[in-house]
Amino acid sequence: MSDRLAVDGGAPVRTTPFPRRTPYSEREVELVSEAIRSQNLFGPSGTFVPRFLDRFAQLYGAKHAAASTSGTAAIHVAVGTINPEPGDEIITAPITDLGTIVPILYQNAIPIFADVDHTYNMDPADVEAKITPRTKAIIAVHLFGNPCDMDALLAIARRHGVALIEDCSQAHLTAYRGQLCGTFGDIGAFSLQQSKHLTTGDGGVTITNDDALWERMRFFVDKGWARREWGPRTYVFLAPNYRMTELQGAVGVAQTEKVQAVVDRRHHLGDLISTLIRGQEGITAAPVTPGGRHTYWLYPMRVDAVPAPEFARALTAEGVPAGAGYIQQPIYMCAEALANKVTFGTSHVPFIPAFTDRTIEYGPGLCPRTEEALAHMVTIGINENFSDEDAHDIARAIRKVAQGMLVAR
Repeated sequence: MSDRLAVDGGAPVRTTPFPRRTPYSEREVELVSEAIRSQNLFGPSGTFVPRFLDRFAQLYGAKHAAASTSGTAAIHVAVGTINPEPGDEIITAPITDLGTIVPILYQNAIPIFADVDHTYNMDPADVEAKITPRTKAIIAVHLFGNPCDMDALLAIARRHGVALIEDCSQAHLTAYRGQLCGTFGDIGAFSLQQSKHLTTGDGGVTITNDDALWERMRFFVDKGWARREWGPRTYVFLAPNYRMTELQGAVGVAQTEKVQAVVDRRHHLGDLISTLIRGQEGITAAPVTPGGRHTYWLYPMRVDAVPAPEFARALTAEGVPAGAGYIQQPIYMCAEALANKVTFGTSHVPFIPAFTDRTIEYGPGLCPRTEEALAHMVTIGINENFSDEDAHDIARAIRKVAQGMLVAR
């Protein structure tokens, strides 16, 4: 391997593409074909969606599970289930997809952002500092498959009498102190989007062990429709239509049979990369929350040798595709609905006096540790088809770029 960086004309570490992810097999084809041959793809009267939900609930030891159309929908089901009043506040993470935030705004609640700690997840101390009399819930986001400090967040939620929702969109079968994420709080929400550990192309699942919450949750996915064996229509409250189809349910059944192997392989690969790059000057390997088992939806690392975009470009030139910053800016700075508080039509609901008695501002400096972390973050995509040698190539490329750029500096 040449010491000269590929971005400067040297030979790259890797010249062949990494293995493509192939989450589906003949098993999914078999079950989807069975669903189509049934001549019914409507989830509420089908068999595959119930089968999938039974198996998903069993994976987590959950009493109840509701299927929906996306991870965003799954989180909306969770927020709709706790039923906030307009203007209530929900504390969540500043490094996340807008799918975490949309459900809060659609329920006319106000997102409040807690800064992160070294794990890239919410700092429990800042979560507690952000609680007010209007706080209705905390949404913990297990970013990249690294669990939050659930001991601390659960204690805070209980101490203040607020609901705790877990956004497990990137964290299927992720464990914290031996317990699966999604089972600590009142409700767990999961994305089944194409890139996730368990995928149906798109879709979502929301789980709970609380019977009272389940009574509302099961209606929230279906327009509030209290179905009584196809009798008179009764809609018990305002709710969207998030019903999953039998096609997704069939794929989900097959996926539940393989997700543990997917998660185990990603955990192994991510930990291997960390072991191989640990100690390299200018690089900090992916953080793992103490007591946590990371499942590496993405592999994130901190780069101090050079600016993150420059490092990501050099790493990509070495044959290891990489990105800088994940979302580059905190979610409150890269979404119009937050940065300028433009939501429904041209209105600023719920950020108006009729809903809240305080001014909410989103902008630079709101979560300084988040802004600093994103400026130094580089992410690498891995998947369960990677070999150990693929992981070694990634580590070699990281070390080569770090060493080359440190010398140049």
